[in-house]
Amino acid sequence: MPLSPNPYAALKEASRYVRLFRGKTFVVKVGGEVLTEPKIRKALCEQIALLWSFSIRVVVVHGGGAELDAVCKAMHIPVQKVAGRRVTSPEVLDAAKMVFAGQVHMDLLADLQAAGVPAVGLTGLDAGLLKASKRPPVAVVPDGATEPQLVDFGLVGDIDAVDPHVLSHLLDGGFVPVVAPLSGGEDGAIYNTNADTIASSLASALGAEKLFFLLSVPGLLKDVAKTSSLIPHATLDQLAAFEAKGIISGGMRPKAAAVKAAIQGGVPSVHLVSGLAPDALLAEVFTNEGSGTMIVAAQPATGSLAAPAGGAKP
Repeated sequence: MPLSPNPYAALKEASRYVRLFRGKTFVVKVGGEVLTEPKIRKALCEQIALLWSFSIRVVVVHGGGAELDAVCKAMHIPVQKVAGRRVTSPEVLDAAKMVFAGQVHMDLLADLQAAGVPAVGLTGLDAGLLKASKRPPVAVVPDGATEPQLVDFGLVGDIDAVDPHVLSHLLDGGFVPVVAPLSGGEDGAIYNTNADTIASSLASALGAEKLFFLLSVPGLLKDVAKTSSLIPHATLDQLAAFEAKGIISGGMRPKAAAVKAAIQGGVPSVHLVSGLAPDALLAEVFTNEGSGTMIVAAQPATGSLAAPAGGAKP
């Protein structure tokens, strides 16, 4: 939060947002790159603890792609990704269970508990939270290509239905659910499911006020090599244009699809924020300037009270 000659100015500014968001639901998706370093993970958990202390209902969804890659490498399991999405063989799924519902999950829960957050760990299989079916082969245009190719993503689950009752019960009880990216089929099958997609689906199902994607970069960048090229505000049309120009590629492509789905599912705004910069999430929520990229359905009409730009502005 920027320094001010008036030591109470920042507090007054933040209090506006505290009142505005009290009792609202935020879904926070944390990427594996943010969870790798213990010091960074602990700092993030402290930010989540502050949101929770202000009576904001927080649901955390985590990935773990970097850790899964490392485990696959150690076990000599081939890693294949197309357009930012992982191909999941039976061997990769076994590794994913170990990482997503084990190592990454436990470390995150432990740090949240240490920060004073009553966190509860879940997967999409708990209480039928996420029902999915195996993704059929789909036509995908790989990064750098112009023609689509048919890709079989293996044991990847596409979400068919979300039953958020278990999350609602936990939130009503003051708990913070932490969801690992695994889903279940009606036949008892277990699927690897993209954490961005899960976060988007849960945000829509819960009627969330905001959905946050915590990244290793400050937000959406015009030039991935320059953090100064941050785009502070965008609409869905602009997001589509960025993707067409190649500004959005690789792992950002699933995020762009998740952003679109969330907003079309009723989430008022989606935020792309650094998970590495100190207190970037708090700055996005509690300051006028924000810290990352805020994406909304469309620009507000002329004369609207809605903010034309800025991170946390409603």
